[in-house]
Amino acid sequence: RVTGSIIMAGKSLVSEARQTQLAIDLIQHGARLQLLEAETTLSRERLLKLYKEVRGVSPPKGMLPFSTDWFISWQPNIHASLFIDIHRYLTTHADVRGIEATLKAFKLYLEHCQANQAEPALSLTRAWSLVRFFDAKLLQTAPCTRCGGHFVVHSLELYGNFVCGLCRVPSRAGKTKKAAELARAEALPKAA
Repeated sequence: RVTGSIIMAGKSLVSEARQTQLAIDLIQHGARLQLLEAETTLSRERLLKLYKEVRGVSPPKGMLPFSTDWFISWQPNIHASLFIDIHRYLTTHADVRGIEATLKAFKLYLEHCQANQAEPALSLTRAWSLVRFFDAKLLQTAPCTRCGGHFVVHSLELYGNFVCGLCRVPSRAGKTKKAAELARAEALPKAA
């Protein structure tokens, strides 16, 4: 009898350690408290303490993204499409599921952005929300009729002649304050 209790206690300790490590990994990648509560079995109090210990600050307050529209706009759509393709590949070919698949896909997405010197548009919380929107069938992918790539679209849209944001770049694409500041900074050495 005593041996059985020790094994049961050992299993719960191992399970709790796994949940704690998962929470730490999620926090290090920018997960919001609501995501942590939904994807781990740790108590809210424990997650708050863990968040403060890992990040050195209290978790941000506020609501999670709840609209699918953000993923449809030009730059977020390209990044969301890349992320969801990585996620699908992992769940199909690497036998990874749930939050582990989302976290691994997010890490690969960040590596891709870094390798291509691109600023990531997705946070882990947005990536997690994207997966949930796909699971709820609010979003899906559609093939571009020009390049053949698959891009995020609303599920109830007609997309028979869909052309992606890479093949039909909007006129204002890339014209941000950051891009203008970078252009000015690059022009300064030439003027000197």
